[in-house]
Amino acid sequence: MINGNYHARQFNLSGLNGISDQTLETHFKLYEGYVKGTNDLNSRIADIMADGVLDPDEILVYSELKRRLGFEYNGMVLHEHYFGNMKKGGAGDPDRYSDFHGAATESFGSYEIWKADFVSVGKMRGVGWAICYQNPTNGILSNHWVSLHEVGNVAGFVPVLVMDVWEHAFLLDYKPAERPKYIEAFFSNIDWTVVDGRLQLKEALLSGAGLRMQRTGRGHEPAHQ
Repeated sequence: MINGNYHARQFNLSGLNGISDQTLETHFKLYEGYVKGTNDLNSRIADIMADGVLDPDEILVYSELKRRLGFEYNGMVLHEHYFGNMKKGGAGDPDRYSDFHGAATESFGSYEIWKADFVSVGKMRGVGWAICYQNPTNGILSNHWVSLHEVGNVAGFVPVLVMDVWEHAFLLDYKPAERPKYIEAFFSNIDWTVVDGRLQLKEALLSGAGLRMQRTGRGHEPAHQ
């Protein structure tokens, strides 16, 4: 139960390569709907629990609201990660000496293998998300398919790179069968500085857990202190 409301964030993404402003405008409105949905559900759940007792005649409504909450919450948060890891004039691929390139190499053997795996996840049939997570216990990256918004998230793992592959993310710009073209456009707009920043946050947690990421010529390698 949450006291207070979430507010939709503003993202300045006009002029992206291969993702039109029209698509972004529609997508921002959809994201705002998830923010509103999250607030509405929290408010209704708070009203039910205001007296600290869940009455028998409230159980069904309460249960459905709680089940829906994961969908709305993740819809809000994942869109913020998605919009947040793009910018106009992205670099396409990260610098080979960047934190992410090093982490991908450490986790997959090479950045190229990581990218092939991530892109393959994004091409999978269905509606959902392709997400690169970092394991906070050892710093290893892994790519996952998340159906809808909430099915397939790994508990405790941190999303580092998030790509929306629901059709609303590209249907105004590409045909349904042209998702690979959208994925190419997405990569050309990635803000790798933001992605590296998400990794750096996890490095602090790794240090607190008694691990450190040692910098090498190829990137970062986990090692016990």
